[in-house]
Amino acid sequence: MCVELLRPHGYTAIMKIVFMGTPGFARAILESLIDSDHEILAIVTGQDKPVGRKRVPTPTEVRQLAERHSLPVLTPPSLKDDQLYRQLKELDADLFVVAAFRILPLRLFNLPRLGSINIHASLLPKYRGAAPINWAIINGERETGLTSFFLKKKVDTGDMILQQRIEIAITDTYDSLHRKLAEMAGGFALKTLELVANNTGEPTSQTDSDASPAPKIEPADAAIDFDQTADKVAAFIRGMATRPGAYTFFRGQKLKVHMAVVSDEASLSDAVPGVIVSHKKKLLANCHNSVVELTRVVPAGKKEMDGVSFVNGFRPRAGESFEKN
Repeated sequence: MCVELLRPHGYTAIMKIVFMGTPGFARAILESLIDSDHEILAIVTGQDKPVGRKRVPTPTEVRQLAERHSLPVLTPPSLKDDQLYRQLKELDADLFVVAAFRILPLRLFNLPRLGSINIHASLLPKYRGAAPINWAIINGERETGLTSFFLKKKVDTGDMILQQRIEIAITDTYDSLHRKLAEMAGGFALKTLELVANNTGEPTSQTDSDASPAPKIEPADAAIDFDQTADKVAAFIRGMATRPGAYTFFRGQKLKVHMAVVSDEASLSDAVPGVIVSHKKKLLANCHNSVVELTRVVPAGKKEMDGVSFVNGFRPRAGESFEKN
């Protein structure tokens, strides 16, 4: 754990902060900042986006929280916008705090006197990128955590201030692990700010040779490949659940899968991966030398159901299989 940080003297423990973030993970951090003694000068967040069937313009979770507390909110169309630069410069902040946001241009994150920090949902340098929680589960990691670091020009490479670890349970999905990390993030951010404000310690540089990527996941990336071992298929499904949601096709219709476990059923050695294994009470699929049980699925146009309900309702025939498209 990196807990030491050497900074110039002369700053009090109370800092003037600009917070930047958009989704629920960032909202949890902002909640803690609002309850702290630090002064929040402004919030920078994404623009309203259409939501639901009626495409109603909806503010980000961070903006909704900020407006409930009457905090100034900036929603620039671009972080390269000259007006945004002037607005942030005039605020004369001690520190920018960034979480689950876009990549900041160099001229922005160099504005504050103490620099800019990011709260990242991985144990850096592992899983640098936009989707660290997903990839940690998909790759079968046993633990992950939070890292705070100073921003540098190259994304997620800055000197680390603090880390906190958490175990990844075999039942964790993206949703559950995201929720656990968000619950940790508020207190973690305040500990980080205490270190920065009190000028204690020394930041720890990252070892690039230990780095691993966590690129953004698009919906098309969530297609299930059953031609892998069951443990890898199950981890992939959990890492994609429920956003964007792992999927396959059954009888030409998209089938989302939100949860899966490795089955103790014998593999069908002569069956093509994806072939459904006949069972009255379980939804099983053949994988590479193993079998996976799909326990929570969402058929097209229907609500989430367990595997048993799917078997009873759709009655898969012997030899039927899940398809790639």
